[in-house]
Amino acid sequence: MAFRCQRDSYAREFATTVVSCRPAELQTEGSNGKKEVLSGFQVVLEDTLLFPEGGGQPDDHGTIDGVPVLRVTRRGAQADHFTQTPLTPGREVQVRVDWERRFDHMQQHSGQHLITAVADHLFGLKTTSWELGRLRSVIELDSPSVTTEQVAAIEQSVNEKIRDRLPVNVRELSLDDPEVEQVRGRGLPDDHAGPIRVVTIKSVDSNMCCGTHVSNLSDLQVIKILGTEKGKKNKTNLIFLAGNRVLKWMERSHGTEKALTSLLKCGAEDHVEAVKKLQNSTKLLQKNNLNLLRDLAVHVAHSLRNSPDWGGVVALHRKEGDSEFMNIIANEIGSEETLLFLTVGDEKGAGLFLLAGPAEAVETLGPRLGLDCKCRVAALPPPPESRGSLSPSIQAPSFAV
Repeated sequence: MAFRCQRDSYAREFATTVVSCRPAELQTEGSNGKKEVLSGFQVVLEDTLLFPEGGGQPDDHGTIDGVPVLRVTRRGAQADHFTQTPLTPGREVQVRVDWERRFDHMQQHSGQHLITAVADHLFGLKTTSWELGRLRSVIELDSPSVTTEQVAAIEQSVNEKIRDRLPVNVRELSLDDPEVEQVRGRGLPDDHAGPIRVVTIKSVDSNMCCGTHVSNLSDLQVIKILGTEKGKKNKTNLIFLAGNRVLKWMERSHGTEKALTSLLKCGAEDHVEAVKKLQNSTKLLQKNNLNLLRDLAVHVAHSLRNSPDWGGVVALHRKEGDSEFMNIIANEIGSEETLLFLTVGDEKGAGLFLLAGPAEAVETLGPRLGLDCKCRVAALPPPPESRGSLSPSIQAPSFAV
């Protein structure tokens, strides 16, 4: 038996009865990205309006008598609803679905069926899998490449069919129905029970599917194919948006366009050229800055060497320096008698230091400095002609010299 959400994907709430409620745990991802285990209950209802994840489609969100349902999974012919509040078996409850999430999933899933059928019909591109993502959906096509012209033709065709307002019909067939052999599909789950559900887009496609779908392609509004990416095992991923996701994508893109227009002081049609000019200017400035920094390193080395205070221990910090800056100074000085301690970087942030001079002093102090600063060692090549001994540079969270 199909669930209520499959029999009527447009239903937003209905009443049913709690069959069972047992303690359970749910592994989820916390706000910090770490896995968390929640304690709660697995609730089974006589029927459900909340779609259990499957067929490439995530589960629905919703409530049972106001109690939030955090996850819905399928177990054979029944659906398990995870809640953190127990519900009494035998009690009649009101189930409500998060309609915005449900309708979004209906648009993406029906959009996938349409794209899959058109890609196969036009170019023989077979779909091997698909994923309904949080921001975009991906169809894996069994081809090492898909041309820009093919993508454009698929997009044009699917949107023509949306404008034709083709109906989408859902039927249930028994396993021994001869028509099952004519229906496209990638096989049934091992624990499948009951009739086979077939989703048909009139004159376009018939496909075995357990998901929720629109009843007419006009509800898809529009489909936008964002492009392709190289997939696994010689396959190609086609990325698309359907319905309200296209409108949200346009809103984000328009906001970015307005921000760039304000920053670059030019119209949207000139954004790319303006950014190219900025990149070229930045590269030239970086090159000039590097040359000046190298010249400064040589000057600093000679100044240190000729200083009346030369000898013993010499320490120097420069905020704008880098590892090459320190290497040039050490190479220019090249002293085995003087212990040279150089640091670069922001005093309140991460930085690098270099220790050069008598081998014994470097071997003794280098590791100690790293431990005292709770530093992470990063390889730093020594200057090619340095007569002093160089320690590895150590990247520190902060330092002051």
